[in-house]
Amino acid sequence: MRRPESLPRPTMPFLGFARLLRRHAFAIAPEQITSFMQAVTLLGPRSMNDIREAALATLAPPPDRRGEFEAHFRAYFHGDAKPAIEGEEDDETRVKDDRGTREEEKQTIRQEKGGELSSALEQLSSRDFQRDADGLGQFRRKLSAALPARRSFRTARTRSRGTLDLRRSLSEIVSADGDIPSPLLRRRQAVPRKLLLLIDVSGSMKLHTADYLKLAHAAVQGADSAEVFTFSTRLTRVTSALRIRDRGQALARAAALVDDWDGGTRMGPTLLAFLSVPRFSAFARGACVVILSDGLERGDHSDLETAMRRFSARAFRLSLATPLAGDPRFQPATAALRAVLPLLDDLVDGSSVGSLTDFILSLARPAPAAETIWKRVS
Repeated sequence: MRRPESLPRPTMPFLGFARLLRRHAFAIAPEQITSFMQAVTLLGPRSMNDIREAALATLAPPPDRRGEFEAHFRAYFHGDAKPAIEGEEDDETRVKDDRGTREEEKQTIRQEKGGELSSALEQLSSRDFQRDADGLGQFRRKLSAALPARRSFRTARTRSRGTLDLRRSLSEIVSADGDIPSPLLRRRQAVPRKLLLLIDVSGSMKLHTADYLKLAHAAVQGADSAEVFTFSTRLTRVTSALRIRDRGQALARAAALVDDWDGGTRMGPTLLAFLSVPRFSAFARGACVVILSDGLERGDHSDLETAMRRFSARAFRLSLATPLAGDPRFQPATAALRAVLPLLDDLVDGSSVGSLTDFILSLARPAPAAETIWKRVS
């Protein structure tokens, strides 16, 4: 979607309504906003009901939030009193896509009960990354060849062990005046799978986030297709920033994009917000998904379990790298970790860059499921 300053002035109310829904945790992708405006154009519109129908069809509010959607529509377009939405301050997860526009939003401090090491308190701050030497160059060079491969639908010419390229073979027969030459073959290409990194930047991960972002930059530079998101109380896509070749500039850009450094933890709702955006969810399909987090979810872990179940169904391999596993005495003993352990392919040490690079470079090698390994350890 184009930047607001390049849009015609009559479209601004519709863009504003989509922003309002996003601020209230409706999962709306930029493509849906564009479709909303196009639908309004096609309908005329002749009445406010046309705009309402276009919004329902393109912005697609979930059935259980249909009443809330209607209340926001009346408040925005008809000037009704702002609706009091029950629980909106507790469960709001905001999504920032580095491809879209940046919005200035009012921040609400949330006071909630939680564990000693994790909370839902939203604390907005910035981060400055220092330059240092960490040996990630070798990891960057090896990554593309080390990732698991999949068979692409694109084909390439081959001299053996392929399928008949009928079109080229017939062309050769015609050019040879009917003589039958050696058959021409094609074979489906093998391409590396996508790599998706989801990085926890909450307060309990403060000692590790700088190293994780440096690793993510090397991954984006080395892999054919890599996506990076940060999450804490919000979800932010930082892939575009990490595509800058100079690491210092890339990390400075990423630091400016992320608003919730060292804040609270809402792991489950934030991962569900990722999966609710169709374009983001597509990044996980058939990919190697690595979540860099301590897994300390506050309160009820049902959202986290639901999110992990959906990731497991989409991903080629789902891994959780936690710095807590660097302690030899570590056991996945929390309720959240016990619930998601059967859904994980890997639960590994994420306490150092070295252990993480070794693990990511080994993703193509088969390994027992995480539950099997940790049952042996315990």
